[in-house]
Amino acid sequence: MNREQYNSDPRYAKVLEQMDLLGIMDITTTKQHKNGTVVWQLPIKNNNSGKTFIEVASFSTGYVRNNNSGYSNYQLNKRIDNEPEYFELPNGDYRKFTTRSCKLIPIEIDRLEYLISYCLKNYFIKRANEVADGKLIPKWKYESYKDEYKNRVNEVNNPEVKVIVNGHRYNVI
Repeated sequence: MNREQYNSDPRYAKVLEQMDLLGIMDITTTKQHKNGTVVWQLPIKNNNSGKTFIEVASFSTGYVRNNNSGYSNYQLNKRIDNEPEYFELPNGDYRKFTTRSCKLIPIEIDRLEYLISYCLKNYFIKRANEVADGKLIPKWKYESYKDEYKNRVNEVNNPEVKVIVNGHRYNVI
């Protein structure tokens, strides 16, 4: 992504600022840039492999996709119901058939803003208890660490010094 070019537009500058705050890196190759694709690498490791960071992309066709979480890239676009189609059966009745498709986002800045909000909601907030190296910390374990940390802070702030002299314990104030 050409940062100088994007900083000239306030909407792009806001997206770049949000990316920098969240630690998202633009890893778009030259060929992808020529095709109108923007690829981002999130600072969160993949649940499937645990070795790679999550990558999401915006395509000039209007799709927004997750690039590496599973066997294929899957769309992150919102799903909409298409108009129903009716087919005549041999007995004269009609059968209604409906499908769902992705709602395409034709404007690039709208795709990038949608991608930022999607990543915030689905990766940063829902997976907030994952540490940077990709290990999941269960909520119960996090709560116990939090309580242990509070106890240690209290011990540091209110130290209790005891001295034993000839078998008698004395608290030093």
